[in-house]
Amino acid sequence: MATVGTGLEQLMNHRASLLEGHRVGVIAHQASVDASLHHVARLLSARKSVKLVALFAPEHGLWGAAQDQVAIRSARDPVTGLPVYSLYGARRTPTRSMLRGLDLLICDLQDIGVRYYTFVWTMALAMEACAAAGIRFVVLDRPNPLGGTLVEGNSLDPRFASFVGLAPIPVRHGLTIGELANYLNERIRCDLTVVRMKAWRRHQLWEETGLPWVAPSPNMPTPDTARVYAGACLIEGTNLSEGRGTTRPFELTGAPFIDPERFAAALNALGLPGVVWRPCVFLPTFHKYKGRLCGGVQWHVTDPKRFKPYLSGLGLIATARRLCPKEFAWRQPPYEFERTKLPIDLLCGTDTIRRQIEARYSLERIEAGWRSELRRFKKIRARYLLYS
Repeated sequence: MATVGTGLEQLMNHRASLLEGHRVGVIAHQASVDASLHHVARLLSARKSVKLVALFAPEHGLWGAAQDQVAIRSARDPVTGLPVYSLYGARRTPTRSMLRGLDLLICDLQDIGVRYYTFVWTMALAMEACAAAGIRFVVLDRPNPLGGTLVEGNSLDPRFASFVGLAPIPVRHGLTIGELANYLNERIRCDLTVVRMKAWRRHQLWEETGLPWVAPSPNMPTPDTARVYAGACLIEGTNLSEGRGTTRPFELTGAPFIDPERFAAALNALGLPGVVWRPCVFLPTFHKYKGRLCGGVQWHVTDPKRFKPYLSGLGLIATARRLCPKEFAWRQPPYEFERTKLPIDLLCGTDTIRRQIEARYSLERIEAGWRSELRRFKKIRARYLLYS
């Protein structure tokens, strides 16, 4: 039984006055459901006092069928008959014509609390479009699956802004999507309303909310995946497999040139908190190394409250580069609509981290480099926290 009420449930049961008599659009995906798994589009379509006129799809599409970095086409929803406008492709910002006739635009997206996850930047660009068009923007808040207490990583350098990071926040920011919307709106200044959750607490992990998990993207099948993503997504910036094409995406990391026993032993010797790496072999059915046997490791999180996913991901990459200097390589552009900068630099939000890895800096020295940034960010983010 759910102990947390999402913003969607609060809107439908207690804040319906926000909707009365309005023409509404919704940014949604397959995880935009209530605790009984009813989708926001179906709930709004069934409500006579509101007119749902358009749907907007982020990366992976309205129903999460497309793989990563596959452009989404605008289409028509076969159930509601409504237009579904793509916000991931040639256009990532709603146009004036898409917004025409709307009184308000609702954003109901399940985020996972990591800077590179593109849904929050879809939200940010939609907020900017609504600010320009004079349309009210409503965010239905949802839990951060990683909890809301731990913050990790360097803040993004604006010179490395991209669709995997458009604002100077750390990799693991510890905010809900509604709190992040409030933070971003200091610059955007749209007419913003955040519909708060009921009974969510910052210390809660996803399993403690009682809510059902619906994969917000095709390669985010479980909360375990979300737990490692802040570090494992960095593998996209290399020629290692991040486990796409397997049943444990992001939890498996490897390549045909990796010796799994040696790799696991070296990683475990780092002594990183809250994680153990198990040697394994896997065979991707698509994506990197499709049909080729990969040696590698599986991430096993033993203590989520001590685990540092971002630092662990950097340690994994540094170890692979040290053990396989001839085979390891940084992935080359293009990546997420950017055609010049290295993908690893876009993910890290700076080229400093890559250069430190290449210079064989210790993990302790790398981590020390972002501590002052984190202290500053924590002071700023305190103004936007909606939950204790």
